[in-house]
Amino acid sequence: MEEVRQKLLTGERALYNKKDLKVIDSTFDDGESPLKECENIEVVNTIFKWKYPMWYSTHVLVLDSSLLTTARSGIWYTDDITFKDSVIEAPKTFRRSKNITLINTNMPNAEETLWNCENIKIENICASGHYFGLNAVNVDIKNFKLDGNYAFDGAKHVRIDNAMMLSKDSFWNCEDVVVTNSTIIGEYLGWNSKNVTFINCTIDSIQGMCYMENLKLVNCKLLNTNLTFELSTVDADIVSHIDSVKNPISGHIKAKSIGEIILDEDMIDKTRTVIEVENV
Repeated sequence: MEEVRQKLLTGERALYNKKDLKVIDSTFDDGESPLKECENIEVVNTIFKWKYPMWYSTHVLVLDSSLLTTARSGIWYTDDITFKDSVIEAPKTFRRSKNITLINTNMPNAEETLWNCENIKIENICASGHYFGLNAVNVDIKNFKLDGNYAFDGAKHVRIDNAMMLSKDSFWNCEDVVVTNSTIIGEYLGWNSKNVTFINCTIDSIQGMCYMENLKLVNCKLLNTNLTFELSTVDADIVSHIDSVKNPISGHIKAKSIGEIILDEDMIDKTRTVIEVENV
């Protein structure tokens, strides 16, 4: 494998169309698309300072490296890329790419990141930015922290375990989502989605989980959650108080207590929903 070691690389397409290349202790500066159309690339302890660093590349491993804010829109149309122990400061990273693995990597400006991507594995990631994971497909996440609204809009086949998400309007328009052992804080959770399950989760969501089909909650707490389940089909085992429930279409709701139950007979058939309250 060819090596590039401790180099300052400048100019557009500095290492264009390279194959079987290892870049070590180097800096890409002042030049777009340095690793465009590359294949079988390993990048170690290297800094990217310019736009579009890895478009249309395949089989890329990035270790202990940094994409600065100016390396925006960095990885589009790429197949099989792994980041480990790195920092991605740049927004709009990963677009229409597939087979992506991110491990022990911080993403402090993850605005519009992972859009229209598929086959994504995320582990031990801290991200901040709105519209994370738009239309993502086949997503497996463990140990995840996110501060950013509108996450995973339109996503499909998502599995998340041990997450802390501060995210208004997350999981809208989704299909086949399972979230376990997590905390989600943000208004209007999950609207217009179907086949969504929360297990052992704590949720704080004003008007959360409305207009949903086949919503399931198992051993969950709903804090500061009112007017929930509106026009949803739901099977909910809630181990806390619920502030209010409004017009569920059908299903079963069990809770410690409920502050207010709103059932408008001109909107729903209230006989189709069973509501159990431990403390009346």
